[in-house]
Amino acid sequence: MSMTIYPAIDMRGGNCVRLLQGDYDQETIYGDSPFDMARSFAAEGAEWIHMVDLDGAKDGKHVNDRFVIEAAQTLNGVKIQIGGGIRSEEDILHYLEKSVDRVIIGSVAVSNPEFAIEMIKKYGAQIVVGIDAKNGYVATHGWLETSELKAIELGKRFADAGAEHFIFTDIATDGTLLGPNIAAVCEMAKVTGKNVIASGGVSSLADLQALAEVKIVSGAIVGKALYENRFTLKAALEEVKSWP
Repeated sequence: MSMTIYPAIDMRGGNCVRLLQGDYDQETIYGDSPFDMARSFAAEGAEWIHMVDLDGAKDGKHVNDRFVIEAAQTLNGVKIQIGGGIRSEEDILHYLEKSVDRVIIGSVAVSNPEFAIEMIKKYGAQIVVGIDAKNGYVATHGWLETSELKAIELGKRFADAGAEHFIFTDIATDGTLLGPNIAAVCEMAKVTGKNVIASGGVSSLADLQALAEVKIVSGAIVGKALYENRFTLKAALEEVKSWP
């Protein structure tokens, strides 16, 4: 399985930011234009860009959507996936009808799994199930709450319902540059048997290679490592192409 690199743009207050382990009080601002950041990733050769509306995740509605839609409609040859604040079919269509390729559902998948399954059946691979885990249990609402549901149990349920794409985030590693939780990502990939994208902790090209070597992880979301200049997106894309 070839691995796709997803450069990440997390948006809060119209800025490009990164949070440490999902903590809204531990924010670093890396730019004042999410669209310009998306355009720069596109110029480096990105095939996909992963965008997250952090305000939306917290408030339960789309807030920074204009940047997402602008990127989707103007950056030729780049596909966009968006998460954060998507709670209804109206929210899903708000993006899909405006050229966004995939919509990520997270909190609503936990609070209303029947709705999530309905959307998966209706929109197929355009729906990505985002599973954010803390100590193996699902976290919701911008990671402000932790449920009593095991992440792999949720993944299995949606895979059985027809979900094709998952994003698995280990909150303990997100924004830390300490390396991804490869074991947890692999467990999710094995349990679901679907396309699982790893999110959280990637700090080096070696981390990406370690994810690629397990052969069952379909992609990796990279954020802080790019913003902290640990490596460039262009270098990462070239490395991935060179791996068997």
